[in-house]
Amino acid sequence: MKARPHWAEYAIEAWALGTFMVSAGLATALIELPDFGVRGLVVSDALRRLLIGIAMGVTAVALIYSPWGRRSGAHMNPAVTLTFLALGKVRRADALGYIGAQFVGGVTGAALVLVLLGERFAAPPVAFVLTQPTHGLRLAFALEWLISCVLMTVVLTLSSRPRVARYTGLVAGGLVATFIALEAPYSGMSMNPARSFASAAVAGQWMNLWIYFVAPPLGMLTAALVHAKRGAARAGCAKLVHGRDMRCIHCGYEPRSGTESLPLGGLTHGND
Repeated sequence: MKARPHWAEYAIEAWALGTFMVSAGLATALIELPDFGVRGLVVSDALRRLLIGIAMGVTAVALIYSPWGRRSGAHMNPAVTLTFLALGKVRRADALGYIGAQFVGGVTGAALVLVLLGERFAAPPVAFVLTQPTHGLRLAFALEWLISCVLMTVVLTLSSRPRVARYTGLVAGGLVATFIALEAPYSGMSMNPARSFASAAVAGQWMNLWIYFVAPPLGMLTAALVHAKRGAARAGCAKLVHGRDMRCIHCGYEPRSGTESLPLGGLTHGND
């Protein structure tokens, strides 16, 4: 039987990455542009990056734990979806729907920021929040591979253990904040092909985009390979946080009456 499309979940993925892009654009503009006063108060580049990182980490956590995020699984990233596909946690049709929606949502979010901020979004140092190498292509590629591998290793490790699965989104958001603060000066800190494509599409600047299409999926797939070799591939689900009050198109879970008030946790249903 042909699997039916899950349009609601696809729309949520578009909304999630679109919202993330809006947050990235507005937070960067607020903190980096002299118009808003923060740059004058916080003169340290590193400290301003930390503030942006915290803003984006909080955004990621809010999206992951939101009711909509818990419904789709809050991938927000083609590399994440491809990794779960490789592990057999996502059906091919749903993977295509997720990835297409992520690209559409990302571009829409970046375009919305351009409408809201105009030239302020285009001008340096905001510059469409583009992800670009600043210390050479090889270093940028290696770092994008590394941080993507670390993120997915943490996600797979936590989400496959019921006792700590509920904290997966919090730790993932913390890593996003940390990577923006520490790694962004080298590669722009993407880990996400759709996120980098969104900025490039609105800016019309395509240089070095291949790095963000290749390195993050390779890094996350490397993490999945190691995870599978450890014998944990069948644990967990394709959601970053699996709530008991939300149905799951990936593992087939359906909430039963009386489960709405139960805390979030890792469910270990298969995807067969």
